[in-house]
Amino acid sequence: MKLLLKLTITAVFLCISGGIMAQQNAALPIVKSNIKGINIYGKTVDNQTRCQHWHSDLDVIAIKFKCCEKYYPCFSCHEEEADHKPQVWPKSEFDSKAILCGVCGSELTIAEYQASGNTCPNCTAAFNPGCSKHYHLYFETEN
Repeated sequence: MKLLLKLTITAVFLCISGGIMAQQNAALPIVKSNIKGINIYGKTVDNQTRCQHWHSDLDVIAIKFKCCEKYYPCFSCHEEEADHKPQVWPKSEFDSKAILCGVCGSELTIAEYQASGNTCPNCTAAFNPGCSKHYHLYFETEN
Protein backbone atom coordinates (compact mmCIF):
# COMPACT_ATOMS: atom_id res chain seq x y z
CA MET A 1 0.00 0.00 0.00
CA LYS A 2 2.84 2.42 0.87
CA LEU A 3 4.54 1.64 -2.43
CA LEU A 4 1.32 2.31 -4.34
CA LEU A 5 0.83 5.61 -2.51
CA LYS A 6 4.46 6.61 -3.18
CA LEU A 7 4.11 5.77 -6.91
CA THR A 8 0.85 7.74 -7.12
CA ILE A 9 2.39 10.80 -5.44
CA THR A 10 5.41 10.58 -7.77
CA ALA A 11 3.15 10.32 -10.84
CA VAL A 12 1.09 13.34 -9.73
CA PHE A 13 4.28 15.34 -9.12
CA LEU A 14 5.66 14.45 -12.55
CA CYS A 15 2.39 15.44 -14.22
CA ILE A 16 2.28 18.77 -12.42
CA SER A 17 5.95 19.60 -12.95
CA GLY A 18 5.80 18.42 -16.56
CA GLY A 19 2.84 20.73 -17.17
CA ILE A 20 4.65 23.66 -15.60
CA MET A 21 7.73 22.94 -17.67
CA ALA A 22 5.67 22.72 -20.85
CA GLN A 23 4.03 26.06 -20.06
CA GLN A 24 7.39 27.68 -19.38
CA ASN A 25 8.82 26.42 -22.68
CA ALA A 26 5.73 27.27 -24.74
CA ALA A 27 7.00 30.80 -25.47
CA LEU A 28 10.39 29.64 -26.71
CA PRO A 29 10.94 29.59 -30.49
CA ILE A 30 10.68 26.14 -32.03
CA VAL A 31 13.91 25.11 -33.69
CA LYS A 32 14.12 21.69 -35.25
CA SER A 33 16.89 22.05 -37.78
CA ASN A 34 20.23 23.77 -38.08
CA ILE A 35 22.32 24.14 -41.23
CA LYS A 36 25.85 25.50 -40.87
CA GLY A 37 24.86 27.29 -37.67
CA ILE A 38 21.67 28.80 -39.12
CA ASN A 39 18.50 27.86 -37.26
CA ILE A 40 15.50 26.73 -39.29
CA TYR A 41 12.24 27.32 -37.47
CA GLY A 42 8.99 25.54 -38.15
CA LYS A 43 7.94 21.98 -38.72
CA THR A 44 11.03 20.60 -40.44
CA VAL A 45 11.19 16.90 -41.14
CA ASP A 46 14.82 16.55 -42.20
CA ASN A 47 18.18 18.32 -42.25
CA GLN A 48 17.67 19.83 -45.73
CA THR A 49 14.77 22.15 -44.74
CA ARG A 50 11.91 19.96 -45.91
CA CYS A 51 8.85 20.42 -43.74
CA GLN A 52 5.62 18.64 -43.06
CA HIS A 53 3.90 20.85 -45.65
CA TRP A 54 6.45 20.59 -48.49
CA HIS A 55 8.78 17.59 -48.56
CA SER A 56 9.53 16.45 -52.10
CA ASP A 57 13.10 15.82 -53.19
CA LEU A 58 13.18 19.38 -54.56
CA ASP A 59 11.89 21.18 -51.44
CA VAL A 60 15.32 22.14 -50.14
CA ILE A 61 15.19 25.85 -49.41
CA ALA A 62 14.25 27.90 -46.38
CA ILE A 63 13.16 31.51 -46.60
CA LYS A 64 14.16 34.22 -44.16
CA PHE A 65 11.03 36.15 -43.33
CA LYS A 66 11.34 39.92 -43.51
CA CYS A 67 9.23 40.43 -40.40
CA CYS A 68 11.35 38.41 -37.97
CA GLU A 69 14.62 37.70 -39.80
CA LYS A 70 14.13 33.95 -39.13
CA TYR A 71 14.36 31.14 -41.64
CA TYR A 72 11.28 28.96 -42.12
CA PRO A 73 10.80 26.20 -44.70
CA CYS A 74 7.50 27.67 -45.86
CA PHE A 75 4.74 30.20 -45.30
CA SER A 76 2.58 27.66 -43.45
CA CYS A 77 5.35 26.89 -40.94
CA HIS A 78 5.68 30.61 -40.20
CA GLU A 79 1.93 31.04 -39.98
CA GLU A 80 1.57 28.15 -37.51
CA GLU A 81 4.49 29.00 -35.24
CA ALA A 82 5.25 32.72 -35.36
CA ASP A 83 3.39 35.13 -33.10
CA HIS A 84 3.02 37.82 -35.77
CA LYS A 85 1.85 38.38 -39.33
CA PRO A 86 4.35 37.86 -42.15
CA GLN A 87 5.80 40.69 -44.23
CA VAL A 88 6.98 40.37 -47.82
CA TRP A 89 10.41 41.50 -48.93
CA PRO A 90 10.17 44.76 -50.93
CA LYS A 91 11.87 44.81 -54.34
CA SER A 92 14.29 47.41 -53.04
CA GLU A 93 15.73 44.72 -50.73
CA PHE A 94 16.06 41.84 -53.20
CA ASP A 95 19.83 42.06 -52.66
CA SER A 96 19.27 40.72 -49.11
CA LYS A 97 20.40 37.20 -48.31
CA ALA A 98 17.07 35.57 -47.56
CA ILE A 99 17.19 32.11 -49.16
CA LEU A 100 19.03 29.17 -47.64
CA CYS A 101 19.96 26.14 -49.70
CA GLY A 102 19.19 23.15 -47.51
CA VAL A 103 21.72 20.99 -49.34
CA CYS A 104 24.91 23.07 -49.03
CA GLY A 105 23.88 25.77 -46.55
CA SER A 106 24.61 28.67 -48.90
CA GLU A 107 22.65 31.85 -48.37
CA LEU A 108 21.40 33.44 -51.57
CA THR A 109 20.01 36.87 -52.16
CA ILE A 110 16.42 36.99 -53.34
CA ALA A 111 17.64 38.19 -56.74
CA GLU A 112 20.14 35.31 -57.00
CA TYR A 113 17.45 32.82 -56.07
CA GLN A 114 14.93 34.18 -58.56
CA ALA A 115 17.56 34.14 -61.33
CA SER A 116 18.93 30.70 -60.40
CA GLY A 117 16.87 28.65 -62.84
CA ASN A 118 15.79 26.56 -59.84
CA THR A 119 19.33 25.34 -59.21
CA CYS A 120 21.65 26.30 -56.39
CA PRO A 121 24.51 28.29 -57.94
CA ASN A 122 26.91 26.86 -55.35
CA CYS A 123 26.15 23.11 -55.20
CA THR A 124 23.82 22.66 -58.22
CA ALA A 125 21.05 21.14 -56.07
CA ALA A 126 17.70 21.36 -57.83
CA PHE A 127 15.04 23.61 -56.29
CA ASN A 128 11.30 23.12 -56.67
CA PRO A 129 10.18 25.20 -59.68
CA GLY A 130 6.65 25.25 -58.25
CA CYS A 131 7.83 27.58 -55.49
CA SER A 132 7.55 30.48 -57.94
CA LYS A 133 3.76 30.15 -57.65
CA HIS A 134 4.13 31.30 -54.05
CA TYR A 135 6.51 34.24 -54.50
CA HIS A 136 3.71 36.65 -53.59
CA LEU A 137 3.73 35.18 -50.06
CA TYR A 138 7.39 36.11 -49.56
CA PHE A 139 8.38 38.79 -52.05
CA GLU A 140 6.85 41.92 -53.50
CA THR A 141 5.51 41.03 -56.95
CA GLU A 142 3.76 42.80 -59.81
CA ASN A 143 0.02 43.17 -59.30
